[in-house]
Amino acid sequence: MAGTAVRGRLTWQTATVGSVTDETPQVRTLLLEVPDWAGHRAGQHVDIRLTADDGYQAERAYSIASAPGEPLAITVERLNDGEVSPYLTEDLQPGDVLEIRGPIGGYFVWEADFGGPLMLLAGGSGVVPLRAMLRYRCLIGSSVPVRLLYSSRSWEDVIYRAELDRLSDGVKVIHALTRSQPPGWTGYARRVDQPMLAEVAWPAAQQPLAYVCGPTSFVEAVASGLVALGYPAGRVKTERFGATGQ
Repeated sequence: MAGTAVRGRLTWQTATVGSVTDETPQVRTLLLEVPDWAGHRAGQHVDIRLTADDGYQAERAYSIASAPGEPLAITVERLNDGEVSPYLTEDLQPGDVLEIRGPIGGYFVWEADFGGPLMLLAGGSGVVPLRAMLRYRCLIGSSVPVRLLYSSRSWEDVIYRAELDRLSDGVKVIHALTRSQPPGWTGYARRVDQPMLAEVAWPAAQQPLAYVCGPTSFVEAVASGLVALGYPAGRVKTERFGATGQ
């Protein structure tokens, strides 16, 4: 049985687009229908492969945006010079098909029995796998307390904004807007730095478990900052991405 499961994850399958949702002007969520999908864990990702008419293929990895037990979804940020993301965010329509492989990854996953309060830190579209964790926490009725520190360029760039605004029940969302802020903004108006982490993060004495996802520079700075606050390195899980992944 184990061998069958591994082959299933590594085998390319056909996925049909069920619906598309524009999260921001640059970001779109795709709901995917995959026959015989074996399920996934919060924090995993999938590979997407596109094949051009001349046979040229491009593959990219995308975090899964939906919770375990929910229909499979990915959220894609468009990079204008990217090979894959412009097609996924502009051209792909419900009923279209693409190739998918996964779920992939085990290091960045979250399960309810991992213990400690959760400290989630996202830069830009790094919020995608953290959203899967938040949805899973709600789905299973977990009471583990959560803080999400989410860094975005502007209020218009906040992905899942309405959904994050509705979160309650032990979840606190803190925004940092780095480039522009709406009138009357009273939140953080700078990049995440050490003083901000010291104000927002769970105290290390509470043995929190941290998940950090975003651009490499963001992840490295935040992870180092948490360790400086006393977080054991083994309790700070990181996932980074760059322009080459789009």
